[in-house]
Amino acid sequence: MNENVTIFTRDLVKRFKTKSGAVTAVDGVTLQVRRGETYGLIGPDGAGKTTTTRVILGLLERSGGESRILGYDSMRDTYAIRERVGYIAQQFALPADLTVMENMRFFANIQSVSRKDQRERIPELLEFAGLSAFTKRLAGRLSGGMKKKLALACSLVHEPDVVMLDEPTLGVDPVSRREFWGMLGDLRTEKGLTIFFCTPYMDEAERCNWVGLMYEGQLIAHDSPETIKQMVPGRLLEFTPSNFVPAWRLVPDLEGVLEVQTYGVMLHVFVDDVGKRRREIETALAAQGITCEGMREIEPRMEEAFISLIRKQRREE
Repeated sequence: MNENVTIFTRDLVKRFKTKSGAVTAVDGVTLQVRRGETYGLIGPDGAGKTTTTRVILGLLERSGGESRILGYDSMRDTYAIRERVGYIAQQFALPADLTVMENMRFFANIQSVSRKDQRERIPELLEFAGLSAFTKRLAGRLSGGMKKKLALACSLVHEPDVVMLDEPTLGVDPVSRREFWGMLGDLRTEKGLTIFFCTPYMDEAERCNWVGLMYEGQLIAHDSPETIKQMVPGRLLEFTPSNFVPAWRLVPDLEGVLEVQTYGVMLHVFVDDVGKRRREIETALAAQGITCEGMREIEPRMEEAFISLIRKQRREE
């Protein structure tokens, strides 16, 4: 394996036994994350993101394939991985009856960080997380965003080379999400950390060097955000029809329309030729007494790309 590759899987499989038979949660996933990259595993709930992460970490036994972190096998070298990786689980629980400082010391002791190193690292991490003024506050009385920051600081106390985060901003307000991602960006820039995270939020994929799109246990795309967005055919028109349902039913059957997606009260329409199809869509809708407000061409985002790729996958299946 290339020494520049931090996280590696090949044909990774995880099956669970149920009363009705075996269920394949991870189905032949092959990916690699290079040193210093931010890699996002994106997909809806139940896609297999969390299971993939836990198998890579060695928290679940794999059913087939390979998985390694920093060259260490996920099944054989779990202690070596734990020493070198920081991990925040989806349901990461800080001891609520411990203060911010006590939590930091608690996790430092778990990771066998010496008292000398604790005295140096903990103040730096609390300053970095913006928690220096809250060292005596109970973790249970922190806001959701502050809890996430404390969890990140705790996961960094043993100076890992890799940080793995499972839906780290789920349920956090937009401002705290932005602050959290600012912290992660600073970590990657200043310390060269490799960051691997799972999320259902498509906008967070824009922050990554590489993205893996998971659906029903499979990796259906694996590339840079810009390349993945370019996988969607055609160009994208956005507009708000005055009568949504009739427009939504009519537009997909028009010539040159490749795909139609809904976005709130707006339609997102992929077409082969913007200039020509824009006039034709407006004319066809006007014939039904429907006006198009704010029609314009926009760049596809990760959300549109993901929906389009899932639809393509379903058609192929």
